[in-house]
Amino acid sequence: MVLLSDAAVVETPVAECDERLVDLRTVGALRLDSRLADSAGAYAHVRLSVVDRLVTAQTLLPAGLRLLIVECYRPMSLQRHYFEAHKDRLRAIQPGHDESWYHRRASRYISPPEVAPHVAGAAVDLTLCTADGTELWMGTQVNDTDSEACHTDSANVSAEAARHRRYLADALTSVGMVNYPTEWWHWSYGDRYWAHVTGAPVARYGPVSSLPAARPVPAVN
Repeated sequence: MVLLSDAAVVETPVAECDERLVDLRTVGALRLDSRLADSAGAYAHVRLSVVDRLVTAQTLLPAGLRLLIVECYRPMSLQRHYFEAHKDRLRAIQPGHDESWYHRRASRYISPPEVAPHVAGAAVDLTLCTADGTELWMGTQVNDTDSEACHTDSANVSAEAARHRRYLADALTSVGMVNYPTEWWHWSYGDRYWAHVTGAPVARYGPVSSLPAARPVPAVN
C-alpha cells in the first residue's frame, strides 16, 4: 500500500494549472452534507474538473442513488492541526518510536500537509444516499478510522456495505478519480497521489492558499 507520505508521492512534481475552485452549494446537481460545514464554506469548494467528474459519476450510479458530499477543500492550517493532533495521539498510545515512524503512521489516515489532496482542492470525502437523502451504510461512518474496516477493500464489512462501496468505486473510477485505500470515502483527481497512481508525469493541482471571493448561495426551501 502506497501512503501519502511515501517519497514517490512527495517527490511528484506539480504543474499548477490554476483551475478555479467551485462552490458546490451553487451546483444543484450534487447533494452536500453539513456535518463538517464551516463558516467560510471551505468544505464545499473543489476544483472545476473534479466537479465535472462528480456530476458525471452520479449518473453512473444505480437508479435511485446519489452522491453525498461531506468535505472537499481544507485550509492548510486545519490540515496541519489534524495531522499533528493525530501524531500526538499515536505518541500517547504507541510511545517509543522516532519521528519518521509517527509521520508515516499518521499518514495512513491523515495526509501530511505538504501533499494533502484536500489542501489542493483536489479531494472529496463522500458517501452514498438515496434520492430522498437517506444515507446508505458503507461499513463504517465517513472519517471513522478506529478499525481497518475503513479500508476500501476490507473483508470485515457486511455484504451490503461491500456492495455499496463497489457502487461508489465503480462510478468514481470510471471518471478518472482515485481512492486512498485506507479510506473508502476519500477520492481525488489531479493531486500528487492521483498522479502517482495513474502514472501522470505531474500533478495538476498544488496547495490553494485561499478561497475565491464569496458568491451568493441559493436559499434552501
